[in-house]
Amino acid sequence: MAEAPDDLDELVRAVSNSTRRRILRLCVDRHIPAGSIASEIDLAPASVSEHLKVLRKTGLVELERTGTSWRYRTDRARTAVVLERLAADLPTSGEPTRSAS
Repeated sequence: MAEAPDDLDELVRAVSNSTRRRILRLCVDRHIPAGSIASEIDLAPASVSEHLKVLRKTGLVELERTGTSWRYRTDRARTAVVLERLAADLPTSGEPTRSAS
């Protein structure tokens, strides 16, 4: 698995893209080749590759080699960590929020 970043902003950017979220959903509980991902979401293989690169860099997908093929799977544990970190970063009830002015 790729070394996952600790930067919450980078993790949030990775999952803020709707195509990457679609890829994560496709890869849950199964190993799937990039070509199959491209076919299922009707996107050019090069574009899928770029999205997978971001997801791998953040540790949200795992890469497994089977013979001559590479297959991807969503790392559920890592995804849960991202959600926990995001929730921990949000203000708690009654905590003042900063103005975006």
